[in-house]
Amino acid sequence: MNPAARVQAAIDILDEVIAAARRQGASADRIAAEWFRQRRFVGSKDRRAIRDLAWDAIRACGDIPADGRAAILRLASGNADLSALFDGSRYGPAPIDPSERPASGGVAPGWLVRRLTQSGLDEREQAALLDRAPLDLRVNRLKVTRDALLARLPVAAEPGPVPDSLRLASGTPAESWPEFAEGLFEVQDAGSQLACTALHAQPGETVIDLCAGAGGKTLALAAAMENRGRLVACDIDRARLSRLPERAARAGATVETCLLDAGREREALRGFAGKADAVLVDAPCSGTGTWRRNPEARWRLTPETIVRYARAQAHVLDLAVELVRPGGRITFITCSLLDEEGADAVGAFLARYPGWRTVPVDAPIGRGHGPGWRLTPGHDGTDGFYFANLVAA
Repeated sequence: MNPAARVQAAIDILDEVIAAARRQGASADRIAAEWFRQRRFVGSKDRRAIRDLAWDAIRACGDIPADGRAAILRLASGNADLSALFDGSRYGPAPIDPSERPASGGVAPGWLVRRLTQSGLDEREQAALLDRAPLDLRVNRLKVTRDALLARLPVAAEPGPVPDSLRLASGTPAESWPEFAEGLFEVQDAGSQLACTALHAQPGETVIDLCAGAGGKTLALAAAMENRGRLVACDIDRARLSRLPERAARAGATVETCLLDAGREREALRGFAGKADAVLVDAPCSGTGTWRRNPEARWRLTPETIVRYARAQAHVLDLAVELVRPGGRITFITCSLLDEEGADAVGAFLARYPGWRTVPVDAPIGRGHGPGWRLTPGHDGTDGFYFANLVAA
């Protein structure tokens, strides 16, 4: 494809991404994958260039753009080389009309920027939310040490900020390697790995991952427990939870799964009541800390969405309390940097349960924030996370 055709292809993908964001449809990753699947003639270099251009445009637009052309015009503002590709050629975009208005720039829609500022993130920290993320691996200690895996990898990697983490360049196709098929590592952001270690899951304990999803954090807990004890992964999403057994088998991890019925979770959890040494609550949230990977997600949020997430977090924490034995513990995690879903949520929990308290987090990166701990891309080079350790009296 010539450069002008790549620009038009990026515009076409962005049109679909924008439409999906407005209707809460498929993610940008899924849309791009399907677009390329239907156009197998597009070579790998063209795919990479088109995707990079589309994602750069997503990052450049604060509010949701009118369409894909307006988004690319935002990038073209002040970029003579890109502007010149609007040449009206057969497969390229039409020439730029002087009356056309590019999409607005910024980190996020105005109301979200205000919420981030109120949550203690300055302009530099907010801008870092849209940086390109590196690729982090979690070494699977059930099968290999970090040094042994480093010696086997086909590309250079450096130790990450967490004991079992390795960091590679963004876009590295690690999941295509035989070491991945052998279960020697999982792709997992270093911040996510660190949040898992906060639970201090120990061999022989009964540990419940209450919002396990497809089980990325569950597998980290299995490694920490050395496959000794009882580890139960729970979720209301059948499709995501169904992926965990295959992942666990590849990792050599021993995990039980428990499918929950939304609104009737207590029925499935009744047998675990008061028996857990530790519960991980990786609560549903807005994902503001993951914009480096999913930049279009900020176009899907509304103030009402944040309120719904805060309610869901309170509900899941209430469920977790019922599972913990006397003296047991909960680690609450969100990949959001909004206080409504972090410090405020933990504060509200402590008000509801005066017999509970927080305990300090001992971590190599991050900072204290309110009653918990915060990781941010700008300060720590990880995705954004908030987590707090809660202990029952």
